Amino acid sequence: MSSFKGKVAIVGIGEVPTGKFPERPCLQNALEACREAIYDSGIQKDEIDVIMPTGTFFSGRFNTDMVFSKLVEELGLLGKVKNNFQVFAGGSSSSTMLKTACGLITAGLAKMILCVQSDKVGSAPVQEMIDLFATFGIPDEWETPHGFFMAATGSLFATRYMHETGATPEQLASVVVSMRKWAALNPNAMLRRELTIQEIMQAKIVATPFTTKEGNVLADGGAAFIVTTADRAKDLPNLPVFPLGFGSRVNHYAISQNMDLTRSGWSEAAQEAYCMAGVGPKDIDIAELYDGYPIFPLITLEGLGVCKRGEAGAFVYQGNTWPGGKLPMTTNGGMLGQGHTAAGGGVAILVEAIRQLMGKAGTRQVDNAKIAVETSLGGTFMDSHVVILGRDIP
Repeated sequence: MSSFKGKVAIVGIGEVPTGKFPERPCLQNALEACREAIYDSGIQKDEIDVIMPTGTFFSGRFNTDMVFSKLVEELGLLGKVKNNFQVFAGGSSSSTMLKTACGLITAGLAKMILCVQSDKVGSAPVQEMIDLFATFGIPDEWETPHGFFMAATGSLFATRYMHETGATPEQLASVVVSMRKWAALNPNAMLRRELTIQEIMQAKIVATPFTTKEGNVLADGGAAFIVTTADRAKDLPNLPVFPLGFGSRVNHYAISQNMDLTRSGWSEAAQEAYCMAGVGPKDIDIAELYDGYPIFPLITLEGLGVCKRGEAGAFVYQGNTWPGGKLPMTTNGGMLGQGHTAAGGGVAILVEAIRQLMGKAGTRQVDNAKIAVETSLGGTFMDSHVVILGRDIP
């Protein structure tokens, strides 16, 4: 089950600034992220034998070009790369790409894999993006006819969680406060101004209990990471980051089929990942948790066993996840701070986990971070993925 542990390492990362850059082509996002990851890793680009792009939302044509090996040609790797294929699971593409890369390397089918994401949902035509994110993942038969839309999904999770646990709107707002504090330290983040709980709660309601300050903002961006064998990593300049454990659950397509919105399989996924990695919740130094809406880090903290049921809101509200807190959380600012680049939101969080363990996070670097947990969610928060990463192999 854990045959990859000790055999696979992440050796390089790249990322472009997140925001609205209408003059910056999506291909440029991808190429700059790839180039930075290659330089960062210290490899020769001709070593890359697999390129794994994930999906792009803003343009079907560009997405198809990525599937049809455009990056192989643009990077000058024709005749060298053996495979170019897409691994796409929405927001959970980060965990899924890494898991796929680990399998290929462990099976001896690849030696150097470049994983990349690029999108322009921030500067794409506004109405097209509204239509896309209002309807994707919403069943045509049962939910679309009644006006259900993406933002309402987060609202359902939140209202049910508040009902069952007694969590307060102020505690939900404190998640955004935490994210913005980290984003303020991140030069690649789109939303770098810190917010107060009062500012957040006084903003216009979008979908109860969430205001306009509690929703992610669509952005352009790109990120990449390189996965190779642990043996090859020994000769490269960066501290290697080792994937130690994975755990996953798919909970629904139609949100009405999720039998427990306030747990969503996080505990089961976490236990799988902990067992595979040989660590537990007390070993975690950094929690790089997928957000999207402020409810999800709270549910995830409890599923990971970091907080007891119903206590995550108070944990964040008390400042434990802020810079300097007990458990630094989503240290790039997440989609509530760095910006939502479609599938790239999750990829950016994974890249941040790697960056922290490599010791390359600048002013937001967490001291002596050795174990990180990264989580991701796709679609209408349809699945729960937990990845344990380590600077060392337990």
